[in-house]
This record gives sequence, C-alpha cells and structure tokens, in this order.
Amino acid sequence: MQVRSHIFITSDIEEALERFKEELHPHRVVAFLEDNFKIEHAKLVTAEAYISETQTKYIVLAAKEFTDVAQNSLLKLLEEPPSNIEFIIISPTKSNLLPTVRSRLPIVQSEKENAVRTLELNLAKMDYQQVFAFLKENARVSKNEAKALVEALFYRATVVDKLILSENQLDIFDKAYRLLDLNARAQSVLAMLVMSFARER
Repeated sequence: MQVRSHIFITSDIEEALERFKEELHPHRVVAFLEDNFKIEHAKLVTAEAYISETQTKYIVLAAKEFTDVAQNSLLKLLEEPPSNIEFIIISPTKSNLLPTVRSRLPIVQSEKENAVRTLELNLAKMDYQQVFAFLKENARVSKNEAKALVEALFYRATVVDKLILSENQLDIFDKAYRLLDLNARAQSVLAMLVMSFARER
C-alpha cells in the first residue's frame, strides 16, 4: 500500500499509529510518539530521514502537542523529503500545527472526528438555554478537545449557518485559541464564545 505524506487529525493518537503500522506493512515504519514533540525529537526525525532507503520508509510523528521550534526545524525536510521518505504527522487538532506546516502537507480528518465535529447548534438562533446545554455537555473537555470545538464552532458559524461574524466575534475566536494555549479553563473559553452569539442576536 503506497501512502503519500500527510497530516492525520484524530483524538486517539496511539490507536491511529498502530493502525498505520498495520496498513503500511511490509514497508518500514519509524514512529516518534511523544506527549510534546520538541526540537530534540525533530533532530532525531531529521537524522532518520537521511538514512538512505531503497524502499519507501514512513516516518510517523505522533504527538498531543508540537512545539513551534520543532515544527520550524522540519519545514525544509517536509517540503523536500529525501528519496523514498514519506511523512505522516498525527495530531489531535489542526491548531496544534503551524500554518507553514499545514500548507506543506494535505490534511486528512479521521471519519470518527468528522462525526464528532458536526455540531447540532444553530448559532444564528442561539438562546441562553442552548448555551447552558452546550456548556454542560462539554463541561469536562480537554484543552485539545476544546480547540477542536472552537474550530467546529467557527465552521458551523461561517459555513453551515453562513453568518457574517462581527469584528467582536472574530476577536473572540482569535482570543479563544490563545487562551487555550495558555491553559485557560476550557469551559470559560467556550462560554465566552457561545455567549457572544446569544448576545449579538
């Protein structure tokens, strides 16, 4: 099975990694599984990529988070990989990855994630009852799940409900990502976002 380099978005990183190993057999798969992918891991990936191969070798970078420094150090390698090297990056959310990385590789969303990301909210008709129901349902989400919800809310608002967001709402979406990166309480960030739709109606 010949698979091209890509980014794979899934909340179950370890399961996805095991599945890739099975699917890509008998090709050689070298996996780097980390909680936080740092510059020292990027150096190991680079060294591995330059070990010459006669058959396709897959280098899988799987992590819950990726530091900006590590990603920047891999840009040239992702753009011009050595012969017979393909990269697969597994991440729980697109927002973990720099736009420069996302622009170099196609993004594939796991089918399970696509189902999860379809929100049953009509943001154009949001009322306080729906706000509280949404916050209750997502009371215990992790930082990465909250980031994915922010993306899903933005998609729902702009693509599904076709809303033209106010300057204030765009600022709130921007602020939501930064607050989550700073480890703000996920529920507070989500509350700030959905309340802006209930208020601006």
